[in-house]
Amino acid sequence: MGKSDLLLELYSNLSTTGALAFSSRALVNKMLSYTHIEQADLILELGGGDGSITQGIIERLSPQGELLVFEINSSFCESMRRQFPQENVRIICDSAENMDKYLGGRSADYIISSLPFVILPKEVTDEILSKSRDSLAPKGKMVIMTYSFHLKRLFKKFFSHLETKFTFRNLPPAFVMICH
Repeated sequence: MGKSDLLLELYSNLSTTGALAFSSRALVNKMLSYTHIEQADLILELGGGDGSITQGIIERLSPQGELLVFEINSSFCESMRRQFPQENVRIICDSAENMDKYLGGRSADYIISSLPFVILPKEVTDEILSKSRDSLAPKGKMVIMTYSFHLKRLFKKFFSHLETKFTFRNLPPAFVMICH
């Protein structure tokens, strides 16, 4: 599936993707600058989309590290499985609400999210954020890309520490929230 097909899929499913465009390289670099992916054993990505963020994670991922990517859109899943055939990368076509079913008792060093929390039902959002908090290693971080600064209050309900950054170098400009 080419980029034009992925864009068509993106616009056809705005109610679940919540994005007007795919994440820019600048946004990906900004998000990942708050991590040490190269030292991580397990990373979760919530909302793989076209694989923009996935690619950035893989470029930093050690051969011993493992990446689990959660995506509910089957077209995006198929495309990412072809794009990322590495043995230490697993594309999971399931909701992030079910992340605990795939962890086998392990904890994640980082959870990287581009989920559209602003449009998800409250129960779904609460379930994902609760499971994310509970799935992080003691020194783990959740890095979230969002277009809404007001979500900061929501994230503070689940995480005791929160930093907010901003980048203009994305369409539209985006906030990066680092939760731990």
